[in-house]
Amino acid sequence: MTPRELHDDAIVIDGLIIAKWNRELFEDMRRGGLTAANCTVSVWEGFQATVDNIVRSNALMAECSDLVRPVRTTADITRAKEEGRTGILYGFQNAHAFEDQIGYVEVFKQLGVGIVQMCYNTQNLVGTGCYERDGGLSGFGREIVAEMNRVGIMCDLSHVGEKTSTEVIEASEKPVCYSHCLPSGLKEHPRNKSDAELKFIADRGGFVGVTMFTPFLRAGVDATVDDYVEAIEYVMNIVGEDAIGIGTDFTQGHDQDFFEWLTHDKGYARRLTRFGKIINPEGIRTIGEFPNLTEALSRRGFSEPQVRKIMGENWVRVLKDVWGD
Repeated sequence: MTPRELHDDAIVIDGLIIAKWNRELFEDMRRGGLTAANCTVSVWEGFQATVDNIVRSNALMAECSDLVRPVRTTADITRAKEEGRTGILYGFQNAHAFEDQIGYVEVFKQLGVGIVQMCYNTQNLVGTGCYERDGGLSGFGREIVAEMNRVGIMCDLSHVGEKTSTEVIEASEKPVCYSHCLPSGLKEHPRNKSDAELKFIADRGGFVGVTMFTPFLRAGVDATVDDYVEAIEYVMNIVGEDAIGIGTDFTQGHDQDFFEWLTHDKGYARRLTRFGKIINPEGIRTIGEFPNLTEALSRRGFSEPQVRKIMGENWVRVLKDVWGD
């Protein structure tokens, strides 16, 4: 089987996309052979604004139902593959939308939210992000983790501080993930995870999605798809071939104002970081180029079963563990 045939046959899942929602994006997902994706519908927004985002997203998906379908269960991912559509599951990059109401967790589950990151870079009522002093998981946060476990929403720790992450991993009865991260063993950065952190989550049944965001890659803006594969291989050598997947962090279609919003606390307050030039690795600049990743993995020497696991099968298994269906 050629790499392209393998890509077309495989389940292909992107564990984190925060691109601009429109029909053009969905068309590119189909060009890239994407079976399903975790698409961000909340970062700094509170409850009402997040519900409004979901309403708009539902309307757009209905308009583009020839290209996409909602994902509530792993069976929906299988159906998306059979139908030649891309399955869209909703995700948060911040638990801020839960506000101080534990009952909102189940409400959002019913609206199709399947993955929630506990914090986005800074502190919220749950815990602390990776860009400030980490006070750990709060008492309220422990209740949120328990409720997420109960209703079947996966805890994501990609932008979360090390202490808070450790305490979420220990508190959760279901697998948790870094949906989109890179190893600090290849490049030191507050958003990258140490070998010890990667091993800790994997040893406790967790999951690691590897991002290709160039500010965090060793080669930076000069990175290629092969540099991305280097990072995937590095992480796999720590966590094993069953605990790894893809989480690109595609920001396709967004302008500089969007990145300004992301890089300021609460979207408007103090500046947290500067990304510099935003450009994806050569060879996978757009979602439509996803087949090049399968080819690069094969070229690196990954076996066909390993490529299938990395490209999506592992995500399906761990999501089923969390969602229960």
